[in-house]
Amino acid sequence: MPDFVAERPLPPVISVAELNRLAKDSIERALPLCWVGGEISNFKRYESGHCYFTLKDAQAQVDCVLFRHRAQSLGWQPQDGTRVEVRAQPTLYETRGKFQLNVESMRRAGLGALYEAFEKLKARLEQEGLFDAARKRSLPPFPRQVGVVTSPQAAALRDVLTTLRRRMPSLPVIVYPTPVQGEGAGARIAAAIALAGERRECDVVIVCRGGGGIEDLWAFNEEVVARAIRACPLPVVSGIGHETDFTIADFAADVRAPTPTGAAELTVPSQAELRQLLIHVSQRLARVGRRGLEDRMQRLDYLSRRVVHPGERIRNRQGELSHLASRLRAAGRREIEAGGWQLHAMGLRMRGVVPDVVGLRRVQEDLARRLRESGRRALETAAGLLGRLDAHVKHLDPHQVLERGYSITQAADGTIVRSAAQLKAGENVKITLARGWADARVKRTGR
Repeated sequence: MPDFVAERPLPPVISVAELNRLAKDSIERALPLCWVGGEISNFKRYESGHCYFTLKDAQAQVDCVLFRHRAQSLGWQPQDGTRVEVRAQPTLYETRGKFQLNVESMRRAGLGALYEAFEKLKARLEQEGLFDAARKRSLPPFPRQVGVVTSPQAAALRDVLTTLRRRMPSLPVIVYPTPVQGEGAGARIAAAIALAGERRECDVVIVCRGGGGIEDLWAFNEEVVARAIRACPLPVVSGIGHETDFTIADFAADVRAPTPTGAAELTVPSQAELRQLLIHVSQRLARVGRRGLEDRMQRLDYLSRRVVHPGERIRNRQGELSHLASRLRAAGRREIEAGGWQLHAMGLRMRGVVPDVVGLRRVQEDLARRLRESGRRALETAAGLLGRLDAHVKHLDPHQVLERGYSITQAADGTIVRSAAQLKAGENVKITLARGWADARVKRTGR
């Protein structure tokens, strides 16, 4: 206090508020954040959530305040008579001029050594690479059998079995019983994990227990448990304590779940969800298959309309030829009928006048000649057209091509040979000619 006064001389008279403020500043500067141990008494939690209590030992006591946002993160309920260690800032409550500790965190007495041991072991194993993500194994998507390492009397076992039965009723479960608390529990947990790995009866192992303080969960902070988890040939899922609890076993496990129930949910898929997924996939597969079949059917119809067999093309040409021949015959008949009508008209006209027999005969002969010539020319024109059409049709006939000296060569599997690259020396081929066929062997090929 004298040093402070030397730095800032006080006026002759100050107010009580100024005095308390100066005292608070001096205390907080002289006494930084520190750990203080003692016994809780007069503990009270108000509706605001703030907690007030006295921390005492055999020689003295001090008032403490634990504000709501820090009290909510404790995870346990302080009570009168509990020995604790608090991390607090010594200060002064200015309004009442009362010295107190502003508590930032609190732990049960004796847990400091456990936390220190936890951090040291965690750092050593982490430096050793025991927690490396590359060493983590993936969980099987559909385990055939699940192992559970826990106490048979633990509520965590009932939670795990209930969850597994709900998600996958037909899944077999093997329990590897072991104490999860007390002296020697760590070694027995490690032995149960090693037994599960030796038997290899399961596809995945769940290591679990319910919540508790750090001393309750300490068996899972032992090095022997962490090394047993990493040495186990099976994937290991940890579900230890509550979501805020972390143990060495959680860091060593392949997958860490927040609770035993969460571990069971991570280990096995839901049968109902799988059934819905299977229904969805089967329906989608059926739709895709049906659409694919419909597309191929439609494409086949489209291609069938485009592809015309040579025989069909010949039949179509023959039909066109028959139609033209019918039209030609009809045209000839019409020409003859027209000529007959003209002769009849002329005969009627001749009856009305004195006939010129010689002249009429010449006219008649000339008309008859013209008629014959007209009919002959019409027939020749139709015959020429018919001949051209017939030649065109014969040109499309593959046998006519063969008649011109060409041949069809087929490989041993019946495919038509269009290139010498399709043949090899010594290969048998079949040659189809205009009349007959012949088998042959290839001596050599060339381009």
